[in-house]
Amino acid sequence: MSLAVRSTQPEQMDTDCVDFDDYARCLHDLARVNVLTLTHRPTLAWLARETRGLASFSLLDVACGYGDLLRRVRRWSARRGIDGRLEGIDLNPWSMRAARAATPPDAAITWRTGDVFQHTLRYDFIVSSQFTHHLTDDEIVRFIHWMEQHATRGWFVSDLHRHRVAYHGFGVLARAAGWHRFVRSDGRISIARSFVPADWRRLIAAADLSLDDVQIRGHIPFRLCVSRRCGPP
Repeated sequence: MSLAVRSTQPEQMDTDCVDFDDYARCLHDLARVNVLTLTHRPTLAWLARETRGLASFSLLDVACGYGDLLRRVRRWSARRGIDGRLEGIDLNPWSMRAARAATPPDAAITWRTGDVFQHTLRYDFIVSSQFTHHLTDDEIVRFIHWMEQHATRGWFVSDLHRHRVAYHGFGVLARAAGWHRFVRSDGRISIARSFVPADWRRLIAAADLSLDDVQIRGHIPFRLCVSRRCGPP
């Protein structure tokens, strides 16, 4: 497969999953992938910088899936004595069901089902992880506009870096680990649908934002994150 441009190939999990238990097993294995590949580390590092000096904050995780990022943020905020109002939204109702089942009742995380573009509440921070590669370029520009309207302090997008080593290496890793068949097939598709820095520069410009106001930064292994501070330092 050519990685010169973003792929438009659909992911099987988005089209072929018709059973909740199978879907939940896939989400569970995706959470294991996130642990192994340090997926949430850049988001937590950004949040640590942006919440410095705050006693509380509100945060929405878009396309929250299994909820593992929000559970990490809950533990992180509890250790630091910061009161976080945490919410997650996902278009698939099975996500809310799976996330609730995996979350201790005392975690006090709100789970929502719905289209984020129809969601009207505002938050200090809006984050997303492995979401934007599911969108077309036009949808990503729309999402950036939406975050600009609904994040009062800042937003952070964490996604994959489209790279040949990541593309071929993930296939080997997924087979060796015995992860769910959707994870094995969709992992490489996700990488092919993801980004290089030039893609994000183009998308940020299309959203009428100055590149001086947006940070595009790579993280090991093969993560590309985009962030913007919207409110006071």
